[in-house]
Amino acid sequence: MTRQLLRDKFIAVLSELGGSAGNGRLRDALQWTDATYAGVKDELVAEGVVIPGRGRGGSVAIAGGDRVKAVREVSAAAVRAKPPRANGSGSGGDLGFEAELFKTADKLRGNMEPSDYKHVALGLIFLKHISDSFESKRAELLADYPDGAEDRDEYAADNVFWVPPTARWSHLQANAKQPSIGKLIDEAMIAIEKDNENLKGVLPKDYARPALNAVMLGELIDLISGIALGREKGDARDVLGRVYEYFLGQFAGSEGKRGGEFYTPRSVVRVMVEMIEPFKGRVYDPCCGSGGMFVQSERFVEEHGGRVGDIAVYGQESNYTTWRLCKMNLAVRGIDADIKWNSEGSFHKDELRDLKADFVLANPPFNISDWGGDRLRDDVRWKFGAPPASNANFAWVQHIAHHLAPAGVAGVVLANGSMSSTQNGEGDIRRALIEGVNGAPGVVDCMIALPGQLFYSTQIPVCLWFLARDRSNGFVRSDKLRDRRNEILFIDARKLGHMVDRTRKELSDAEIAKITQAYHAWRGEPEAGAYEDQAGFCRSASLEEIKEHGYVLTPGRYVGATVADEDNLSFQARFTALQTNLLKQFGEAEKLTITIRDRLEKDAIRG
Repeated sequence: MTRQLLRDKFIAVLSELGGSAGNGRLRDALQWTDATYAGVKDELVAEGVVIPGRGRGGSVAIAGGDRVKAVREVSAAAVRAKPPRANGSGSGGDLGFEAELFKTADKLRGNMEPSDYKHVALGLIFLKHISDSFESKRAELLADYPDGAEDRDEYAADNVFWVPPTARWSHLQANAKQPSIGKLIDEAMIAIEKDNENLKGVLPKDYARPALNAVMLGELIDLISGIALGREKGDARDVLGRVYEYFLGQFAGSEGKRGGEFYTPRSVVRVMVEMIEPFKGRVYDPCCGSGGMFVQSERFVEEHGGRVGDIAVYGQESNYTTWRLCKMNLAVRGIDADIKWNSEGSFHKDELRDLKADFVLANPPFNISDWGGDRLRDDVRWKFGAPPASNANFAWVQHIAHHLAPAGVAGVVLANGSMSSTQNGEGDIRRALIEGVNGAPGVVDCMIALPGQLFYSTQIPVCLWFLARDRSNGFVRSDKLRDRRNEILFIDARKLGHMVDRTRKELSDAEIAKITQAYHAWRGEPEAGAYEDQAGFCRSASLEEIKEHGYVLTPGRYVGATVADEDNLSFQARFTALQTNLLKQFGEAEKLTITIRDRLEKDAIRG
């Protein structure tokens, strides 16, 4: 970060803290080292931009005057600016202005639960997006075709929602400080749903409830007003879309396990999308959450020279609240999609029964035991065997395989147990998926073991299954792939990833490229180069070898890992390791207990 950016950030964060703050508090908010903080502070004090104050540890405050007003404006512009995309993780976790924006928005939350506040913030971001898009289109029409400015068909032709006057952002911003702002937002949401059929039942409409502070709502409107300020239409939509996506991820982190119900980490989605390469065709997700799979698919198409609209998006979601998040997420991105909702879910009420998709991406809930399998024993989807009523993992796999077109491919996130379980007939289903059944070939193309700590909802490691209906060749664009019917690719990615906070990992761009490049080369894509096994990372195993392993699909069994997997250690070896670690922790606990007792005794003597 350049010196000027450091100075701008210092002023911006100090402004967010009310214009004055203790040195310790401000340094923590900035997350800087002592040396960096002291250097920047001393420069600004010497120039009279900030004033040092008293108090324990010292404090600083923004000085008055026109000069400092100009500095504040520069800092605010820096926060609003769109930075270049980072070359690091590519996850969105290191984008500057989104992070600063979320910190500020989160401070406004007060004591409200993240699960509740996310609908407040995301609803307003959505409202800002559709209002900006409407105003931009209206300005074009007024300049080129004034008679069309009030013609709703002109907006619909450009995939722009009609926004009535009282629902436009300018109207809400002008009344942001009014005690009735919550009621005005609710009325705006109702008016938009009334005039846009495909948004009916989607938007949050409880901003006027007593639990929501009107002052907080006004401040949140002011904050969101600065997003994408002055940008061109397409660029503004991208900025708002990135903010919406970033906020979704941050709220998922705040909610922990519940957050995983609506959000799949972006780096995991990127692996899946880059693997199956949805260039053109129908993309389907039977448990679509907030729609992240679709957003990344559209982004993939654009980044590889395609156009928005090259893919048709279909999805289903059983959680009504999550379905609403998905509809807004896709609308912010300008993605036209057919997203179905019913409370029964894809198993019991398949809303897209006749769909055959070219690409399927899914992160179904893990190991669901109450999915109602007893009522579906003879379902047509169970071509590889009836899944057990006690676990829905192989019901999801077969539901997805059923919806694949003749040359379709799929990526599915599942719990690691799906790779090796033999309970309740799961081993037989896995064998059929590998070898085929009743004359139909097997569909398992590639297995990836992921590292732990990638997900908000679970710390356990998970795996990715990649399925292909036509493994005799198939196509990527116009390139014909090689025959892979007698082998499966195994990739062990458990050692990849880097920690982005105390509890969660992400995969970097380079790591994602390493995984996907191996698969593309193995499939025989001309531009991917020649495939080679890499000890400890990837290996192409024959069906005969997989049979010798009892049809277990754990990559560690095949890639020739440099160190023995914990799963393959003997019980005695694992017990000894656990015992050693436990004894060490007991010793540390005893030392800590002694230290605490000594400190308490000294305090008692001094008292």
